[in-house]
Amino acid sequence: MMPVPRSLQGRLLALVLAVVAGVWLATAVLTWRDVSDELDELLDGHLAQAAALLVVQQGGEVDDERTLETPTLHRYAPQVAFQVFHEGRPALRSANAPLRPMVEPGRGSRSGFRTVRIDGTDWRVFATRGAERDVQVFVGEQLASRRSILWAVLRGTLWPLAVALPLLALLAWWAIRRGLLPLRRLGEVLALRQADSLQPVALTRSPTELDPVVGALNGLFDRIAALLETERRFTADAAHELRTPIAAIRAQAQVALSEADAPARRHALAATLEGCDRATRLVEQLLTLSRLEAQAAPPARPVDAAVLSRRVVAALAPRSLAKGQRLELDAADDCAVAADETLLEMLLRNLVDNAVRYSPPQARVLVSVRRQGDRVLLRVEDSGPGLAPEMLERLGQRFWRPPGQAESGSGLGWSIVRRIAAVLGLEVRVQRSAELGGLAVEVSAPAAR
Repeated sequence: MMPVPRSLQGRLLALVLAVVAGVWLATAVLTWRDVSDELDELLDGHLAQAAALLVVQQGGEVDDERTLETPTLHRYAPQVAFQVFHEGRPALRSANAPLRPMVEPGRGSRSGFRTVRIDGTDWRVFATRGAERDVQVFVGEQLASRRSILWAVLRGTLWPLAVALPLLALLAWWAIRRGLLPLRRLGEVLALRQADSLQPVALTRSPTELDPVVGALNGLFDRIAALLETERRFTADAAHELRTPIAAIRAQAQVALSEADAPARRHALAATLEGCDRATRLVEQLLTLSRLEAQAAPPARPVDAAVLSRRVVAALAPRSLAKGQRLELDAADDCAVAADETLLEMLLRNLVDNAVRYSPPQARVLVSVRRQGDRVLLRVEDSGPGLAPEMLERLGQRFWRPPGQAESGSGLGWSIVRRIAAVLGLEVRVQRSAELGGLAVEVSAPAAR
């Protein structure tokens, strides 16, 4: 099998030449058939006309056998012969005609054309009766002469086309190479760009067929630029956020080293451990968010949202009880959702943890799970102070925290929630709780079938 060229120019040239060669061959075959049919009709007509002349000449008395030495007036003349038989005996024939009848007596009783083989030579013969019924006239022509005429006609017709094929191939190569010049220019522009250059590609006088490619490249550069800017901002914010707990840990460690009083030193060490816990939580959230940014959507499987909610509430109940809060769960049956269990649990844990962390002591936190049509609604609401409408729009921005918060945090919990919702295809709505007065977060997930 002939290998396909990897070059676009080579592939186009091969396709064009294949199409041209195919059309040329089809034209040659059709020309050969048409010329062959027309030539047979013309020469058969000549045979019939020659036979008619012989019939007219033999209208009188037929003499005894004679052989006519006809002059050679044309180069194909020796390949044409005639015979006249009277009462089954030869009466007249040309010098190049065979002695026996060109058509066997049994087959020559009817007029018409026949193709016969005589002494290893193929003949086209026209047989007819003379003026008298006992006179038989045969006029034949060697088929080799017809083939010679046919090839002469085809050579005159197809030879110029065959000579033109290399010239056509050269012109096609030039045209395709010139037509692909904008594509090569685009490749040169891209090859000369710096590795960190994300400026849009600009081509002058580029064909309209390249506009989608250039537009897609510029769109890709814009997305890469936005991604790099996000990563730079993320790295800078992460470094800034990590600097605070690390500085606090260092300060408390210095206090513990210089403090002679045992209770004061113990307090400094406890603050050091608390700073380590805060830094650990921040690092874990950064790693989680980094994995989510690079993660594709996992396959969805049926997850019992009621069971998952009980597990999350049970894990966070000790912290809520330590603050004197009421952590409640209202989970209905038949609440299976189509999602990834690990990511869904992480999302719900962040929401409940935020509600417990930022609600005041003695507050009420309610987690509810219910079915609504073909969706399952997970709702987390609290009786805390809530957020102003302009602050609700900023939820999910990395490292952003509402002002005036006494609780420690990194501002990444909501970023994780938003990213998980995007990965799993969930809908998240944030509003003020009509029942408790604080913040209400509702997550809508597709019910599992």
